[in-house]
Amino acid sequence: MAPDEIAFMSVTELGRAYRAGALSPVDVISASLQRLDVLEPSLNAVAQRLDASAIAEAETAATELRAGKDRGPLHGIPVAIKDLIEVDGALTGYGSKVRLPALASADALLIKRLREAGAIIFCKANLLEYAYGIAHPEIGQTNNPHDTGRTSGGSSGGSAALVAAGIVPLATGTDTGGSIRIPASYCGISGLKPSFDLVPLDGVFPLSGTLDHAGPLARDVTDTALLLEALSGRPMPLTPPSLSGVRIGAVRFHCASPELTPAVAANLVWALERLAAAGAIVKPIDIPELSRANSELRRIILPEASVIHSPLYSENPAGYAPRTKAQVEAGFEAKAIDYLRAQNFRVELRNAVEAAFGEVDVLIGPSVPFPSPVKDPEFTEDGEEGEMLSSGFANMTGQPSLSVPSGTDGHLPLGLQLTGPLGADHRLLQLALGVEAALAAWRKPSLA
Repeated sequence: MAPDEIAFMSVTELGRAYRAGALSPVDVISASLQRLDVLEPSLNAVAQRLDASAIAEAETAATELRAGKDRGPLHGIPVAIKDLIEVDGALTGYGSKVRLPALASADALLIKRLREAGAIIFCKANLLEYAYGIAHPEIGQTNNPHDTGRTSGGSSGGSAALVAAGIVPLATGTDTGGSIRIPASYCGISGLKPSFDLVPLDGVFPLSGTLDHAGPLARDVTDTALLLEALSGRPMPLTPPSLSGVRIGAVRFHCASPELTPAVAANLVWALERLAAAGAIVKPIDIPELSRANSELRRIILPEASVIHSPLYSENPAGYAPRTKAQVEAGFEAKAIDYLRAQNFRVELRNAVEAAFGEVDVLIGPSVPFPSPVKDPEFTEDGEEGEMLSSGFANMTGQPSLSVPSGTDGHLPLGLQLTGPLGADHRLLQLALGVEAALAAWRKPSLA
């Protein structure tokens, strides 16, 4: 099978081919490396290649499968890892120049779980510096596979680009204000921020202990669920999709925002019509507290990040990109009373959003109010919600939230964000499968 034929196969399709003897993990890694050689110079998605270990892991997986040792659906499947997650024997660079990349001496817990599931650790993926401020100018941003003159998004942009470009079927990311869902939307793939603490963060460099999450990126909901199973250690079986009678709450603050571009607004109307035609009950819903979510999120992330970065800043402040350095310095000036009030508001917000699930089964809105821009937007927008319009609140509440592809603006992908009750990750994925099926008239443009 040619590399381009392998490129966009799903995890299920690859697993079926492995077990039928039509493909081996060695074939897939070879195809992934060939595709990486061709596409990477323009993507800038990889922080460190792990070719030798990936080939060795593929050979081991092939041997095990031939011998009848089957570790499950991820056995022999390549996964890209965001470069602030520790992989034993690999360098971790954090997208920064504050320190030289350091050799990890142990796997992060989520990497251990991937290995137990038989997954192949393919490479370390680029990110915004420490998942925070900006792409470091000496490293550069990751570019969008659909238009390499535009960003793939932050901070998990390398992970999203590698999946969208057909180099790997799966990747891991982290999300503190939308950093899985935003690049997923820009790149036309699926990305899930799970419920808080569902995926362990041991061995993942922190940004904000209150807001940090780790989770999966994939090309569809089914593959997202398979990766979440491995990362969380919990089963996420999906059944045939149906939206009949599902109550979908279109969040006014997100869906009627003046920040939506005309193409995003029109796509949202189209998507809601498609969901209603599939049997869903779509209704507008107001949650007044959402208007404060992102401003209060910033009052939490700034001081928490600066506490974490204090030793690094003392060691080499000039090593940061200017915008990251400015954000770290701003956090040093944050007022304790503002931080504590924001933490109190976080509880109010979570309670208000949870209460909304008495009226609806899932909340919906645009993943980002615009398609992929040329450069990553500023973290703080004066008087605007910006790219965190819909995403930041779920980091405050800890509720599961994912982006699924919903069409294009004629050129670039657009995403639809779905959010469910705290702890209801499995139910959210099942509903997302129904949404994906209802929007199936749109087919992602081929990048082959």
